[in-house]
Amino acid sequence: MPPAPASAPAATAHDESAPISRIVAEVAATFPGERISLGEMAEAFGERAFGLLILLLCLPSLLPGMASVFGLPMLILGVQMGLGWRVPKLPRFLAGRTVKRTDLLRLASASSTGLRHVERFVRPRPGWFTTPFAERLVGWMTVYSALMLILPGPGTNGPPAFGTIIMALGVVEQDSRVVGVGLGITLAGCLFATGVLAVLCWFGAQALGWMF
Repeated sequence: MPPAPASAPAATAHDESAPISRIVAEVAATFPGERISLGEMAEAFGERAFGLLILLLCLPSLLPGMASVFGLPMLILGVQMGLGWRVPKLPRFLAGRTVKRTDLLRLASASSTGLRHVERFVRPRPGWFTTPFAERLVGWMTVYSALMLILPGPGTNGPPAFGTIIMALGVVEQDSRVVGVGLGITLAGCLFATGVLAVLCWFGAQALGWMF
């Protein structure tokens, strides 16, 4: 049984580290082993687990060729969150998936560099976007984003993934304003990806028409 999250170093308002790096450091401190499973994180972090797992799964999606690998787990979490589940119930194949602590820390550092302008404004800020209804909205937007990550398309992974990271960061930090901004960016990114995929499908249909 993994230790309770209370045993991990608690983040305070005076912590000057970037939120993503601080969150990942908390995860690493809670699980001192070489590898960390998603199932352990889901159990240990309770109601925070949805935002935390979506954030950690989405970070590698900013890297070329990695988005489709993490799209399905994000899709499952998004559906559960959208249905109003308070804690994730991961299927066995997903709960057993592990990540290296060193890779997690390295990825968090690299991602925080790109998101530092957003992270400066993240702080606990209750509001409409931290209500249960808004969390369901975040879940279904995560589903939309995950579908865009799974479907192949040039340049269609980055915008949805970037917005979803901001959205999930707001959920973890309970920052209503950041969740709202993340929802807007995710929607715009997903619509862009949908448009690109629609154009590709249209060109593909036209090419088939010319050939046959």
